[in-house]
Amino acid sequence: MSQVLSLCVQQEVQLRFLCPHDLDEVKRLCAEWFPIEYPDTWYNDITSNPRFYSLAATHRARIIGLIVAEIKPRSKLNKEDADILASYYGPSVQVAYILSLGVVGDFRRNGIASLLLDSLLSFLTSKEGYDCKAVYLHVLATNSVALRFYEHRNFKPHSFLPYYYSIQGKPRDGFSYVLYVNGGQPPWSIIDYISHCGKMLTKMQPCALPKHMYHAIRSIINRFLFGSSQQENAGHVS
Repeated sequence: MSQVLSLCVQQEVQLRFLCPHDLDEVKRLCAEWFPIEYPDTWYNDITSNPRFYSLAATHRARIIGLIVAEIKPRSKLNKEDADILASYYGPSVQVAYILSLGVVGDFRRNGIASLLLDSLLSFLTSKEGYDCKAVYLHVLATNSVALRFYEHRNFKPHSFLPYYYSIQGKPRDGFSYVLYVNGGQPPWSIIDYISHCGKMLTKMQPCALPKHMYHAIRSIINRFLFGSSQQENAGHVS
């Protein structure tokens, strides 16, 4: 029965981008859905600034869900997100930051959130959005519903963010989650470096081992030194 209802609702849902006259309705919905208070400038931006992907799901002309994402260059990442991409990506490579995803209570569990997220991902993986290499978001550590939703959609936890949020004057922990798209890759971990060296060693002949080991070790040192420097610089660009 629920699957039939979900299908019927989705058939009546239409998607459209937000526009300035949606501002008051979007402001009311976000106040109902989220514990964070956004400034008026934020609502002006998401309903009028083209750098935001702001998509609404409507049912009989009523907004019942929306997703807002900011598409920006890697150089604009905040410090806590600066290591989302591998260090060899240039500062102009794009990332997408999901700021908000919400659905009206009466329409939840009807696939509306998935429909909105799928629309964003379809855009980002099209020819127009191919330069985007990662989609990421922040979420309250206690929001188990959102955590399950994003994990089900193949987002992976990236960082634990202690005291990241301030909710009604109280500090709250959060997580960052990432989905890599269009061939995007995360930074290498220590395990990645060890695995890479192990694969190289298995391919080498004994007489060539010292020379290859020298180059491999020098490559690893360069990655650590110059890679970490690039990430630190990216995190401090405003």
